[in-house]
Amino acid sequence: MDGQINISQIWEKPFLCYEFSNRSCQKFAYPLETRILLYILCSVSSVVTIIGNLLVIITVVHFKQLHTPTNYLILSLAVADLLVGGVVMPPSMLRSIETCWYLGDLFCKIHSSLDVTLSTASILNLCIISLDRYYAICHPFQYHSKMTSLATLVMIIICWTVSATLGFGMIFMELNILGAEDFYNENIKCDGRCTLFQSREAAIVMSLACFYVPAFVMLCIYLKILYVAKMQVQAIQSVNSEFKKEGKATKTLAIVIGVFLTFWIPFFLCNLIDPFIGYSVPPLLFDLFYWVGYYNSTCNPI
Repeated sequence: MDGQINISQIWEKPFLCYEFSNRSCQKFAYPLETRILLYILCSVSSVVTIIGNLLVIITVVHFKQLHTPTNYLILSLAVADLLVGGVVMPPSMLRSIETCWYLGDLFCKIHSSLDVTLSTASILNLCIISLDRYYAICHPFQYHSKMTSLATLVMIIICWTVSATLGFGMIFMELNILGAEDFYNENIKCDGRCTLFQSREAAIVMSLACFYVPAFVMLCIYLKILYVAKMQVQAIQSVNSEFKKEGKATKTLAIVIGVFLTFWIPFFLCNLIDPFIGYSVPPLLFDLFYWVGYYNSTCNPI
């Protein structure tokens, strides 16, 4: 009971991020034990994400027999997830646990841009991987002519270019607050806050571009793959000794995409509806869903 009373008192009487600033955000202090536990959990998650994806990168780069179009896509995905663990997670950990941002406005924009860029790159890489599996299973005789190393490289470049344009372009050009500048300046902006505020229009565009459209494409492709694999399994087995290997890889990637949808749906649902309900989603819930999404990058190498 005493612990509950202390926590309640802390949250009822917030501190300020910057004591001598008239525009300071409120700082909600977790109990020391809670902060230590959260730092340990978040740090372990970041380290596991880095190590897991680094092993994937080293494996693909080191072994020449793994230098295939499919593995190039997996390599690109691992790079995105590695950067999530090494570049995005640590500052997010400080922001989430300290409930304030002490790294300055410029780095806030850079961090938010990297967050959007790398998360989008991870999603688009999964989308391209599903396309690779589509040709491997549904059009096995056209696969090597369609999914060449050059074609794969072009798709990877497009993936990262689109992701960086959405991430850095939206935030540094302040397109995310377009149409809601007054509300943002009066109700959201303060010293010590680093959140990706989005107007209704920005939330719709970004949610569609970064999640809903790629997710829909991936689901459609995999439903087609499952249908074709079921209809042609006997014929493919008889003419292609590689079928079992391709089928195993397809099942593995299907699990990866299933995990991705499970981990990111909560955040993007909140992201889409929040502007339409007066930005009333609690910041703590947004933080929780952010981290659930980050854990997708932790699970991908597994």
